[in-house]
Amino acid sequence: MTAKRLTALIVATAACGTMACAQGKVDGILHEVVVTGTGTQHLLKDAPVQTEVISRKMLDTYGGKSLEEILGGLTASFAFSEGDMGSQMQLGGLGNAYILILIDGKRVHGDVGGENDLGLIDPHNIERIEIVKGAQSALYGSDAMAGVINIITKKHHDDALYLENTTRYGSYNDVRQHNGVGFGLGRLTSMTNFQLQHTDGWQNTRMERAEGQTLTDSRNKTLNKYTNYQLAERLDYQLAKDLSLYAEGSYYTKQINRPQNGSHPSCDVYTYDLRYRNASAAVGGKWNVNKRDAVTLDVDWNKHAYYYDYTARTYEYMKLEGEEYGELNGEWYSVPMYRGQSKLQSDQQRLMAQAKGVFYLPHDNTLSGGMEFRYDYLNAPLRTANGSASDWTAAAYVQDEFNMLQWLNVTGGLRLVQNHNFGLRLTPKISAMASLGDFRIRAGWGQGFKTPTVKELHYRYLHVMGSSTFFNIGNINLDPQGSNHYNAGVEYRGRKFTASVTGYINKLTDMIALVNVPVGEIPAGVTTAYLGDGSGNVQARMYKNMEDAKTYGVDMNASYKLTSELTLNASYSYLDTDAHLYDTQHNRLEKVTIDGMAHHKWSASAVYQHRFTPKYRLGLNLSTRGSSERFYQNNGNGKGFQIWRLNTTHDLGRTDRKLLYRLELGVDNLLNYRDRTMRPYHLGTTTAGTTVFATFSIKFKQGKALASAEKKGRDKASSGEDSEE
Repeated sequence: MTAKRLTALIVATAACGTMACAQGKVDGILHEVVVTGTGTQHLLKDAPVQTEVISRKMLDTYGGKSLEEILGGLTASFAFSEGDMGSQMQLGGLGNAYILILIDGKRVHGDVGGENDLGLIDPHNIERIEIVKGAQSALYGSDAMAGVINIITKKHHDDALYLENTTRYGSYNDVRQHNGVGFGLGRLTSMTNFQLQHTDGWQNTRMERAEGQTLTDSRNKTLNKYTNYQLAERLDYQLAKDLSLYAEGSYYTKQINRPQNGSHPSCDVYTYDLRYRNASAAVGGKWNVNKRDAVTLDVDWNKHAYYYDYTARTYEYMKLEGEEYGELNGEWYSVPMYRGQSKLQSDQQRLMAQAKGVFYLPHDNTLSGGMEFRYDYLNAPLRTANGSASDWTAAAYVQDEFNMLQWLNVTGGLRLVQNHNFGLRLTPKISAMASLGDFRIRAGWGQGFKTPTVKELHYRYLHVMGSSTFFNIGNINLDPQGSNHYNAGVEYRGRKFTASVTGYINKLTDMIALVNVPVGEIPAGVTTAYLGDGSGNVQARMYKNMEDAKTYGVDMNASYKLTSELTLNASYSYLDTDAHLYDTQHNRLEKVTIDGMAHHKWSASAVYQHRFTPKYRLGLNLSTRGSSERFYQNNGNGKGFQIWRLNTTHDLGRTDRKLLYRLELGVDNLLNYRDRTMRPYHLGTTTAGTTVFATFSIKFKQGKALASAEKKGRDKASSGEDSEE
């Protein structure tokens, strides 16, 4: 380790931890119940698998406008590069494809080009966020090789009428709107949520590498203008004392406007806007067999489709189908698309059914198990050989949590997966936790398993990167990817000070990469029209199992409550990688650092809250986040950065009353840092420089269930305590 790294490590260790997982009594969540690590309920302090929690209180004081801001600002483990197609997220050195995102335990659907559109998640509808790092395939199946993020949303479970409106406005015409309506009618409760997100986007540099030359007058933005909205509904019905049912659904749309560049209209990225359409529906129920044991059943359907809305003439290679084409029927030709026309690029649909049981057995055993079935369907007329493709996976899993001694818990699990393309596969895991007073010592090992996606098997598309253009081709002969994840850590939870240190090693095999291939290797039935005259204007690449990697690092978190009103938090993450990745330029494997990896990331905050009068409470959150240099194989590394942020909250009205108001005023990036690296080469951060924002919220609650809340608020007020919503 170099002196520079050692110095950074010592400084970060002295600062340590923002995450609410390490705050315990400091943040009032010592008795919070978490579920993600084992799929069963545990108090946070007793969770056998290390679980980090971003609590409701942290969300309220930080005031993040998006999930990217929340995760990037409240934990040092994540890195983001927000773009048109979604968020290029990284956890423990691994990207989107290896991170499983859940909403209330259900998989987020909406993967586009290996990225995730986190705009699907309304930040104002989040109750808390649970994060479990490392391979979790034994419990959650494919994709959970770097970790799991479980978004727990707000629920409405009483007879009160609940109304909520939150409006946020910031620089670059950034608008965030949230509305919630909840009510109860006997055994039925309803919660309706609406969200709107809009920004005009911003441009950090006018320099761009495109069409084999460097442009100095590019109109393309660092983040382009977009508008999205979502409407979601959830119904809960208590059919019997021990049986509850639910039904929920949502609709989401997003429009991204990308400016044309008048002097270079042939650039692929300038000739069409992007439009997304998502829909989901789910039904399920829970049967409480007795006071502790329970069985749940969930069935959900998701649809994600995206379109090109053409803004200038663009040539698309299409298969001509229909008798009107005569001898050309079934052939691939270059067909012009004109301004105002639209064309479906990809429609991904997924159907999942899950049954799960949790049983508390004698001798301190908790047994859980379940079965799952997943069907994936891809409709992509321009991008697959037959216009569509499908895949299915069935799985069964079992897990036992055994308290061998009063202070020792051992948890083991095993999943059996049957995929119609790849046959049977077993993925085990085991973890142990020792409770020694205020200390918790945890260690674990788990295997990860990830089947190739339908896109990696069948999809093909053109990708423009700087001065190079690639024709990327799916490969039906891919093998699944695997991993072995090892971790060990210690956690201390005291009255005012809490801290945790966790080290890990993650070894991955058969990683899928896009590899340069000659024309002769292109599968039969795949058009070679994209390759032009063979002069090398377009390079063919195919998905292959070519890479392996080892990531290893240390995560540290700490929090100290100086007074009842002031808490200091910080977190630090050290990461290194040892990988063999395919060099597309030289057609060979090389030992490299994984793209986007930074050795050091950190965050810290000081949170102060004080109630000046029964009707006014002030909150201050001064926070910072930063990263050392981010490494990339081509086109230079991303610059290191440090960004400061101030958010103030002003709560108006007594917490035991029906109507509450909140005003937030904040400034992000106080020192106006911008990374002006030439597009599209890898940026350290896409921040727009100093921005300001204001948020106004109104909450109204009325009904029989309010009486107990009013009494609780009066009791706390009379005792001099502060109360939370």
